[in-house]
Amino acid sequence: MLTRRSILLASAGAAFATAARADDASARAFVTAIYAKYRGKNAKGIALDKDSTIRRYFDPSLAALIIKDEKDAARRKEVPTLDGDPFVDAQDWDIANFDIALADTAPDKATATVKFQNGDQPSTIVLALVKAGNDWRISDITWQHDGKPETLRGLYAH
Repeated sequence: MLTRRSILLASAGAAFATAARADDASARAFVTAIYAKYRGKNAKGIALDKDSTIRRYFDPSLAALIIKDEKDAARRKEVPTLDGDPFVDAQDWDIANFDIALADTAPDKATATVKFQNGDQPSTIVLALVKAGNDWRISDITWQHDGKPETLRGLYAH
C-alpha cells in the first residue's frame, strides 16, 4: 500500500533524476557548442582574444590566470604562455567529427572526454567542468604530450 511518505519520496527521486539529466544535458550542450566551432576544414574555432570570451568558457580562477598572463606577455611584447588553442591542443585544425563522453565527478562537477581526429592525428582532450550558477565552465584541460598528461593550469604553475 502506498503511503503519503512513499509517494513524496518517489516524487522527490524522480525530480532529482530529472534535474541530474538536465544538468548532464546542459554540460553536454556546453561542450558540444565549443567543439561545433572546430568542425570542418575552414572552421574558425574560438578566438580567446577578449577577456569576456575567456570568462565565457573558463571558471573565474582559471580565466584570471589566462587574462593576467596575456596582459603581462603583451606588456613584454612576448608570446603568452598559452600559445595554441587549448580546445584542440593545436594551432591549426581539420576536424570532421568529435565524440564526447561525460561523467559526473561530484555535485556540480563533471569531466568531458572529447575524442577527434585532427587531420590524421587522433586526439583526446579532457575538460574538467564546474557549474557556475546556471552555466558550465572549464576549470582545467588535460592533454597528452609524449604519453604524459599536461594541464592548462599546469602551464601557469611556475
